[in-house]
Amino acid sequence: MRYDIAIIGSGPAGLSAAVNAKIRNKSFIIFGNKSLSTKIEKAPSIDNYLGLYNISGANLKQHFMDHIESMDIQIDEHKITNVYSMGDYFALASGSEMFEATTVIIAIGLDSAKSIEGEDTFLGRGVSYCATCDAPLYKEKDVCVLGYNEEAIHEANFLNEIANKTYFVPMRNNIKKDLSLIDSGVEILDKKPTEIQGEMLVNKLNFQDESLDIDGVFIIKDSMSPKNLVPGLELNGEHIKVDANMKTNIDGLFACGDCVGRPYSYLKSAGQGLTAALNAVEYIAKKSK
Repeated sequence: MRYDIAIIGSGPAGLSAAVNAKIRNKSFIIFGNKSLSTKIEKAPSIDNYLGLYNISGANLKQHFMDHIESMDIQIDEHKITNVYSMGDYFALASGSEMFEATTVIIAIGLDSAKSIEGEDTFLGRGVSYCATCDAPLYKEKDVCVLGYNEEAIHEANFLNEIANKTYFVPMRNNIKKDLSLIDSGVEILDKKPTEIQGEMLVNKLNFQDESLDIDGVFIIKDSMSPKNLVPGLELNGEHIKVDANMKTNIDGLFACGDCVGRPYSYLKSAGQGLTAALNAVEYIAKKSK
């Protein structure tokens, strides 16, 4: 099936895009997390969301959840790792699975985690952002998960069923409180990784004081760098470069929310999601003429 619109991200920008795609009767798929945005959930108080002032992040998230449920909008939890422009349509890859859409809206938020040296170099050659996508490639091999969020723990447990040896490095302090959820066969390394090394493929992960012989490194964080997501995508620093209509330099590809720049605001993201969706609808209408 080829969708009219594929939306990547389930924060305010992505959800707003989905709501407006639904209103305009377009076929669409939205990829993200069924729990929506953990970033919103952690906000103690939000005072600048028009009409919903002095509201906690958890309550705002519930409003979002109620809205999409009332419109029968389902979140697909496939993790999209690559988007390819094929001319008349886009191909979106999640491991060996492919999805097709006439237009794509990127709403992946901002990747606040700095890249580790060698991460970009070995992406697809031993570095992966999705264990459920690429785990079969590492059967009976040694792998290490660099975990930035709770999802990383589940990914490590999944890998532990397939790989010969699985290591887990908690990259943020808030992850350490959940380490009891990791399977006993996973070895936890409370060390700071400094560099991913290899020749044609990854073969080593360096720490400050030692090295680990490894076949694969899985970096599990909330958002991947857009330059690694879409080949040829034009950036402005760490952000995706867009015009006032949320159009990128690639025809049919739109972006919105924190990934396109400051201010980082839930209300701004929701407005940009609407703008991206309406311009995607207009793009589709022009192509069909």
